[in-house]
Amino acid sequence: MRIAPTFVPLSLVGLVLGRDLSQLLLQRKLRSEYSNPLLVRQAAAPSSNTFNQITNHFPNDEFYGPPPINQTFLQHYLVNDTFYQPGGPIFLLDSGETSARGRNAFLLTGIVAELAQATRGMGMILEHRYYGTSFPEPGLVSSEGLSTDNLRWNTADQAIADIAYFAQHVSIPGHEDEDLAAPGRPWIIYGGSLAGAEVAFTMTQYADVIYGGISSSGTVQAFKGYPQWYYTIQENAPQDCVHSVEDIVDKMDFLINTNNTVALTELKEIFGLEALQDIRDFALTIAFPIGNPMDYPTSTWQELNWDPNTGSDDFFLFCDAVTSANSTFSNVDSQLSKYTGGATWKNLGNYANYIKTSIIPLCPAGVDLDSNECFGTHNATAWANPFDLSGNRAYLYQSCSEFGLWSQGAPAGRRTLLSRSIQPEYTEQTCRWSFPDGRFTKVPASPVLERWNKFGALKLQVDRLAQVDGGIDPWQYACVHSPDGFKRPNTLLRPYYEIKQGGHHWDENGLLNISAEPDFIQAIHKYEIQFVKSWLADFPEWLAALS
Repeated sequence: MRIAPTFVPLSLVGLVLGRDLSQLLLQRKLRSEYSNPLLVRQAAAPSSNTFNQITNHFPNDEFYGPPPINQTFLQHYLVNDTFYQPGGPIFLLDSGETSARGRNAFLLTGIVAELAQATRGMGMILEHRYYGTSFPEPGLVSSEGLSTDNLRWNTADQAIADIAYFAQHVSIPGHEDEDLAAPGRPWIIYGGSLAGAEVAFTMTQYADVIYGGISSSGTVQAFKGYPQWYYTIQENAPQDCVHSVEDIVDKMDFLINTNNTVALTELKEIFGLEALQDIRDFALTIAFPIGNPMDYPTSTWQELNWDPNTGSDDFFLFCDAVTSANSTFSNVDSQLSKYTGGATWKNLGNYANYIKTSIIPLCPAGVDLDSNECFGTHNATAWANPFDLSGNRAYLYQSCSEFGLWSQGAPAGRRTLLSRSIQPEYTEQTCRWSFPDGRFTKVPASPVLERWNKFGALKLQVDRLAQVDGGIDPWQYACVHSPDGFKRPNTLLRPYYEIKQGGHHWDENGLLNISAEPDFIQAIHKYEIQFVKSWLADFPEWLAALS
C-alpha cells in the first residue's frame, strides 16, 4: 500500500531482526558485495506506449453517475520484449499506486524479467488509472484537478476491468502481425500490495480472460482502522527499541488521558514540536521513523528490502539512536518523572534528539511546523486542493471510499507503538476536507469496506492464483497469510507461499546475476517459475474448454 520514497535493505542472512543490531555492519558489508554495477541487468529501456482504455466499464451502474465526456482515456504501459519468442506468454505487472515508470526496474531485473526469460515471454507494466499520467477525463483533470466527481471512476472494480479489457484489445507496437490478445494467449498478471489485491480480485472476476496471477502481499482484507500495522514490528524489530518506544508512548497516553496539558506541552517542547496544536499530530509525527499505514516522510519498517540497490539503514539507525548507551541526553529521561509517579522515561532524550535531528529538518526552512506542509493536518483548504496529481490524492480517495486501513493505536490490553489517541476518526476528517460532495457523487461518511472485501478477503482463493506474502510484512494482517486467516495447502494450481523472513512483496525485486540473490529469494523465484511453467503446460486444455 502507501510507501515512502525509498527502500531499506535488510540483513540477507537469517534476518534475525532486532535481536542483534550489530548485524547492521553485516548489512553494510553485504550491500557493498551485492551492489556491483555489473549485476544490473543490461537491456534496452522498455518502450513506452499508450492504450485507449474505457473510462467507465459499468455504464449501467448508477454508482458512477452520468456518462463521462470522454468514453476513453490514454492509459500508459511499458513493454520489454527482450526475451520474447513468438507464441510466448505475456506477463503483465499492475503498477498499483505509482507510475509505470516507477516499476520499470521489475521489467529489467525483477520478477517479470525472470519469468519472461524463463519462458520466452514478454514483460509489460500497465499504469494504474489515476497514477502517473493515466487520467480519465484529462480535460477536466487539467481544468478542475482531481475533484470528487473526477475521481468517481477510481475504484477496484474499474481497475480490474482495465486489466481484462487491456489484455483483450491491446496491439503491441512491433508485434502487430501476431495475435497476442487474451484469452487466446496466456496472460499472467503480477502485482504487489494494492496491485496484489487487484490481481487477486481480477482472478475472481475475469478468470475466463486472464489465465493466471501472482498476488504478492496482496492486501485483500479491508479494515477501517489498521492497528495491526505495528504488530509485526513489535514482534520482529530490536526489542530494546520496541520496549523503549512502547514505554514512552504509554506514559504519553497517560498524560493525554488525564488531560495534563502542562506536562504535554513540556513533552512537545522536549521533542522540539511545541508548535503542534493537536496532540494527535504530535503523536503521529514522533512515530514517523516507525511508519504507519498512510504517509510518512522517511524510510521505515515497510521499506525494509533484501535488494541492496534500493535502500538505506534508516529504521535500524533510528533504533540504534533511541537505545544508545553512550548518549549525552539521558538527563532528559527524568524530566517528566514528576508527572508519572517518579517513573523514568527511559531513552526519552535519545528519542527526542532523533526527531529533532532527522525528522524536523524535513520541514522546509521558515515554514510553520503546524502547517500541512510540515507536521500539522488541520488546514482544510490544503487538503481540498484538487491539483495534487502525484498519486497521494488518488490513493486517499480509495482509502476514504473503499478500503480504509487508517492509522490507529493498539486496542486496550495490548502494548502500542502509536498513541491510542490516534483513531480512525483522525484520518476520516481529512476525507471530508479533501473530497467535498460533488454534483454527481460523494465520498461516504466511512469507507464502504464491502466494495473491497466482496471478492473474498482472507478467504480468497481460485485456480492459477498464487498468493505470496512476507512473514515480517506490516501488511500481513490484511493478506491471506494473516494470523487471523486460515491455513490452506500449497499446490502448483493454487500456490500459497510465505517468505518467512520476507517483507512487503520482496519477490518483486531481482538481480541480473540470480545466483547473487539471497537463498530465500532464489527459492521463491524458482518456485514461481516452476508453477508458472506448470500452468503454461495446461493452457491448451484450458483454452479448449472455453470454446
